[in-house]
Amino acid sequence: MTHIPKTVVFDLGRVLVQWEPEAFYDAEIGAERRKALFAAVDLYGYNLRIDLGEAPEPVMREAAAAHPDYADEIMMWAERWIELLPGAIDHSVRLLKALKARGHHVVALTNFGRETLAIAGAHHPFLTLFDQRFVSAELGLAKPDPAIYQVVEEATGRAPQDLLFTDDTAANIDAAAARGWHTHLFTTPQGWADCLVAHGVLTAQEAS
Repeated sequence: MTHIPKTVVFDLGRVLVQWEPEAFYDAEIGAERRKALFAAVDLYGYNLRIDLGEAPEPVMREAAAAHPDYADEIMMWAERWIELLPGAIDHSVRLLKALKARGHHVVALTNFGRETLAIAGAHHPFLTLFDQRFVSAELGLAKPDPAIYQVVEEATGRAPQDLLFTDDTAANIDAAAARGWHTHLFTTPQGWADCLVAHGVLTAQEAS
C-alpha cells in the first residue's frame, strides 16, 4: 500500500507564482543589455540578501552604487519588483486548493523576503492559504541549508517520510531528499499533479 504523506510542502517561486527577472529585463532594456547586466551584477546574490531578511531598497541601492553604469536597471529590481513576478501558475494553484479542500496539511517552504512576500500576497491571495509558512527572511535560513528543513520537521511535528516537497531547484530537492523527505523536482504543474496522485493525496480528477 502506498505510504500517504501527512504534509505537502510547496516552494512558491516558479511553482505557484511565476518568477521571471530575465524576461522582465528583456522587455525593458533588451536581451543584449540584460545579458550584460546579469553578467556584471550578481542580482540573484543581492536578492538572496533580501531573502535572508534585508530590506530590498537598501540592498539594491548598494548594488547600484557599486555598479553605476547599471544603476537605473538595478533599482528596477526594488522599485518594480512585482513585475518580476508576473502571474500565478494556475494549475498549481488549483492543486493547492484541492489539497486544502481534501483537508490535507499544506505548508510553504520558500526563500523570500519579508517585504517582497507581503507584496506578492497582496497580489496573489492564495499565498495565504497555507497552514504554515516557513520563510527564509523570517528564519534567517535559506534553502538548501539543511537547518531550514529541520525547522520544518520540528515545527510540523512530521517525520521526514511524512513530508512530500516540490521545488524547482535541484539543490533544494536534493537537500530534502537527503533527510528522507519525499520529493518532486517541479518542471510543470502536470508533473506535480501526477506526483500527488501517485502518492495518494489527490485523485486524478481532483488533480486536473
